[in-house]
Amino acid sequence: MHVPDGFLDAPTSVATGVVAAAAIAVSLRAARRELDDRAAPMAGLVATFVFAAQMINFPVGAGTSGHLMGGALAAVLVGPWTAVLCLSVVLLVQGLLMADGGITALGTNITLIGIVTVAVGWAVFALLRRVLPQRLSVVAPAAAAGAFLSVPVAALVFTGLFAVGGNAPVDLGAVAVTMLGWHTLIGIGEAVVTGLVVASVVATRPDLVHGARPLTAERELVTREVEVA
Repeated sequence: MHVPDGFLDAPTSVATGVVAAAAIAVSLRAARRELDDRAAPMAGLVATFVFAAQMINFPVGAGTSGHLMGGALAAVLVGPWTAVLCLSVVLLVQGLLMADGGITALGTNITLIGIVTVAVGWAVFALLRRVLPQRLSVVAPAAAAGAFLSVPVAALVFTGLFAVGGNAPVDLGAVAVTMLGWHTLIGIGEAVVTGLVVASVVATRPDLVHGARPLTAERELVTREVEVA
């Protein structure tokens, strides 16, 4: 979903740039509550994994590309605010060094991939974690569901931006159908990868998974109570 330079008009690119800058500024402050001695190394690993996953691109149509996004995965592993920062760094490096996504479209790409996917993925995950049984076994499926939904939602947001400020003379209906169709398929792959990665980490070190910490904290409390008794 990397948007190239000149794909959206200047006002739309500036607007998304402002949104991206504001989100990064807020995340820089809020991420302090998420980062600790355990989360900081994990954030680096998450950024590296997402960078590698996003480098596998394939054309979707209307000049855009499709790939795994990693927003929901990052949010569940290191927290939503830290995830925004991880994705923003990844997109900045890709734009500057790999020519993957335009420099003038950096704000658009951060908005779509670094904000929308993180927000939707975390919101779905948090909702499912609240309504499902309070067990560690629900963390990976909830993360997978969030990952699946985050991708087509980001595609729909892109379609809306293109409808407002697209520079290419194309059929918006065809763009919407193509983007949503392809990114629904990508969402399935995103869900599988996210579910497997989160399940693997939860199975070995659940204390490293931000989204599992409320459950691990409760389990540790019960263990201490049993030991004291």
